[in-house]
Amino acid sequence: MGIALTKHKTQITEECYKQVDDYFNQLFLKEDVIPEKVLEHCKKNNIPAINVAPNQGKLLHMLVSMNGARRVLEIGTLGAYSTVWMGLALPDDGRLVTLDFDENYIKIARESLSIAGLQDKVEIRQGVAAYTLAQMVQEQQAPFDFIFIDADKENNPVYLEYALKLSRPGTVIVADNVVRQAKILDDSGKADNIRGLRRFFDDMVGNPRLTVTAFQTLGSKGWDGLAIAIVKQ
Repeated sequence: MGIALTKHKTQITEECYKQVDDYFNQLFLKEDVIPEKVLEHCKKNNIPAINVAPNQGKLLHMLVSMNGARRVLEIGTLGAYSTVWMGLALPDDGRLVTLDFDENYIKIARESLSIAGLQDKVEIRQGVAAYTLAQMVQEQQAPFDFIFIDADKENNPVYLEYALKLSRPGTVIVADNVVRQAKILDDSGKADNIRGLRRFFDDMVGNPRLTVTAFQTLGSKGWDGLAIAIVKQ
């Protein structure tokens, strides 16, 4: 595969995590050229490198496909890298709505969607996500089949509340960056993002409508994790 893995007898390093991701990406993503072009576009435009890793983007693509989703909601657009991964999994009549407040990011995101040929399938709504979500509920938007939460973590409880109002039985809800190098274990309440994530978890556990799990990830994006929930009947 052209990657020389470094052997460590006593210590696994961050560089080794990246090498493993590179190995998987070369094996399994070599035909996914459109997301690669979008990622390069984001890098050239200095979009912060906080997007999902390529193999995690492929996971989102597969989850949308496995769920047979026709309507996808994304909270947190950035440069539309994850948007493109999910949008490419939608059928011809599928629709994706993605939310962001930053005008500069949205400009780059629109260009990303054009590169991917998804500009007619994806709607970007600009504004504070909580307000936009409230408006969508007021508009009585049709429920979404798949919801991806990847924005400011302190507001995850708010996003979950609205996600449930915009879901149906069978809707899959995925949240990114829920481990944060084990900072999720800090219950001191000092960091807003950790406090928000812990309340987010508590709200999911306490909601009888949800079946939930979470798991850690280790790779090019460091030590983090995903939470996945399914809305029950």
